[in-house]
Order: sequence, then structure tokens, then C-alpha cells
Amino acid sequence: MIIDRPLKTAIQTLGHTQALKDGSVRAQGFEFEFEEVSPIIKAFRRMVRGTEFDISEMAITTYLCARANGKRFTALPVFLVRAFHHGAIVHNTTLGIRNPKDLEGKRVGVNRGYTVTTGVWARAVLQHEHGVDLSKITWVLSGDEHVAEFKAPGNVVPVEEGKKLEDMLVAGEIAAAIGVSVEHPDVAPLIPNAADTGFAALKASGYYPINHTVVVKDELLEACPALAPELFRVFSQAKRAYVERLAAGAIAAPSASDRLYKRVMDVTGADPLPYGIAPNRAMIESVMRFATEQGIIEQPFALEDLFARGTHDLLG
Repeated sequence: MIIDRPLKTAIQTLGHTQALKDGSVRAQGFEFEFEEVSPIIKAFRRMVRGTEFDISEMAITTYLCARANGKRFTALPVFLVRAFHHGAIVHNTTLGIRNPKDLEGKRVGVNRGYTVTTGVWARAVLQHEHGVDLSKITWVLSGDEHVAEFKAPGNVVPVEEGKKLEDMLVAGEIAAAIGVSVEHPDVAPLIPNAADTGFAALKASGYYPINHTVVVKDELLEACPALAPELFRVFSQAKRAYVERLAAGAIAAPSASDRLYKRVMDVTGADPLPYGIAPNRAMIESVMRFATEQGIIEQPFALEDLFARGTHDLLG
């Protein structure tokens, strides 16, 4: 395989991608041309709306929505970001919200778009762990969607012009919000001990949400079938070096993500960033089910349609 031009690539510099960025792990048959995009969500939008990159990191529900709307790129089963989302929901403590069910009939803010991955996982927590009827909540968005063609359900509305979710939450104009950061005495997490709750679910059932994957232009995958498995190989090689350092406690000044992945490793005794369909099947199927329930896609995809040919049986 030889591709005679650099492949324009937008991914974050993370512990498990650093070796790709600094060249200590190199691909065979092509070169990366990295563009630093901060925050990385700007790259998602550019990829969805203009296919500006050959290879791009992308939120998994943005990818599902894009795929449902015929966008010409396909994911690798490489999952660059994982997180728990029980702590993403905060509420105004003066409004008498005693438990998540009390949000029914209320307005709840969502940072950026309805299809944002944190929102999907957090709403699933409300629905499946606390019995909340999501259709009885009005979801108030602070931004628009990456996929311009997406049509939100009828109970999804934009924030009023000139207003901010954070201010509305403090003022009690919305009862709660997902994905916002507010330091105020009247604002608190809706689910107490959220981090421990997430890790308890990981230990009990393997619950471990996927946030970001990697997508590649279809025209490249079609022209060069060897590209997808080679990309999977180098992403996996770069990640393995990071996991070895993580296990050895050899990461200086660990980030919040480093600490999260180390705790996952301690709980599971396994790689905290498994790549491949097989070890992630349950979470991939879960996020597709939640996206379907929440009106983001009409029905789940077959996994063989969701990920690039040549990667379906790979593990990394």
C-alpha cells in the first residue's frame, strides 16, 4: 500500500495518540499530516459538513447521525475517548427536585446539540436507571447540531436568544442541565456520588461508555482497502505504549483522563482503552439503542455496516 500524499488528520494529542503525533509510531505506505484543532469538536463539524479531513476523530453519536444522513466516511473500531456521564447532570436545588423523576414536566438544558454524546449517555442514565420518561421533558439546547440535516424531536427547543444555560439554571428558568459547568451554591449534581456510581456499573456489568471514534473518508477506503487495517494497527501500537506506562505508574503529572483510565484498569484488570468490535460490542449496541430511543437515528446499524472493512475481526 502506497498513498502518494499525506493524509490530513485531526485527532487530539492524548497519551495514547502521542506516539503518532511525534512520529515514534509510523504507518507503512502513507504519512499523517496532523492539523491541531482545538477544541476537537470543531473538527467534528468540519468533517461532517465539509469532509475537510481524510481522517478525523469524531463523537460516536455525531458519527451515527452522520451515517444515517449519508455522509461519506466510515469509522474504525478505535475509541479514543471514554467517560462516565452520571455526573454530567446538575440541577437547581431550590426547585424541589428530589430525584430524577421530578424532572418530568420540566425544562432541562443540554450543552450544544441534542445529538452530543454526553447528552445521549446522560439521558440514557435518566431513562434506564431512574425510570424518567424523556418525552415529558423539554430539552433546551445552547447550540446547533453538527449534522445540519438532523431534525430533532418536538420536545427539543433552542435556548432563547441572548440567554445562557448556566444563567438560566441558577435563575431556575431550567430545572437542570447536562454538560455545563456552574459554580453556585444552588447548583449541585443530580446523582450523588456519580463517579462511584459509574465505576460500580463498570464492575457489575461492564458499563463503560464510548465517547469518540475515528472516521476515514470513504473514497480513501474504497481506493485503498489496506488503509483501514493499517490505521487500526498504528493506533493500537501507539495506545499499547501508553497503557504500559499507565500500568507502571510512569506518567508524569497525570491528567483527569489518565486517572480515569488507571482506575478503570484497576477495576477491570484489563486494557482501559480496548480497540476492536468484539470487546466493545455491548457498548456500541447500547449507544445505538439509546440514539434510536432518543430519536437521533431511526434504527440501529448492523456492526459490519458501521465499521470499515478489514477491521471487523481486529483487536488492539
